[in-house]
Amino acid sequence: MKKLSVVLALLTPILLTAQDEEWKEASPASKAYHEYRLKTTVPPYGLAKVKALIKGIQQDEDTHLKLNAKAYNTLSLREKFTYHMIHAESYSQNCDVFPPVQEEQTKIMAYLPDAFDEYSWSERQRKFMQDNKDSVMAIMKESIQRSGRIGVNYKEAIVEMNALEMIPFLIDFYKKDRKDHDILTVLLLLMKSVKYEPFVKSTSYTKLYGENSSYTSYLQLNAANEELIFKRAMDLYNAMS
Repeated sequence: MKKLSVVLALLTPILLTAQDEEWKEASPASKAYHEYRLKTTVPPYGLAKVKALIKGIQQDEDTHLKLNAKAYNTLSLREKFTYHMIHAESYSQNCDVFPPVQEEQTKIMAYLPDAFDEYSWSERQRKFMQDNKDSVMAIMKESIQRSGRIGVNYKEAIVEMNALEMIPFLIDFYKKDRKDHDILTVLLLLMKSVKYEPFVKSTSYTKLYGENSSYTSYLQLNAANEELIFKRAMDLYNAMS
């Protein structure tokens, strides 16, 4: 009995800690902004044709959903762009579950949310974007200007291509209404991807991507942080020009 009492005494703090860390619901404004972050942009180029092809794809033994080469090669460049922006071929199950971010609309997040849930772009899809970078950027800008939105799939593609050339476009687009703070996240990820020294050595980088950071790390949204991100990103752009 004495041993049991000791064990219970040791377990009590653990049980209390677990109770203290219960899942906390986000506010309605935070939930609404989270849903806003998850929205994608659907390109119109050959959309009906592409959707029909995707509908006919069968999962392979690894649960991948890859369009066969014969059908893929019938697509024009713009149709391939649509295919890649609305469909990811590789299955990559993510078992991590994060609690809701509190007041997400007031934060500049370190990372983008997943555009395709448990799927990601395959090597073929990534190669298409890299090999056709200039065309993809041009089509993307055209689509963004038409729709007035940069969906999370487009943001992921910009980061995937390391499209530093789009920095001025992204900043100008953000300044129109300063509503989509993930555009700032894209700028941060572009600077991170090339290890831009003034950014890597900053306190912002340490907070977002340092040893003690996590997927949910963030900077507080305010004018000073916005302007600092703009300046660093434009300095990087001008340095590569």
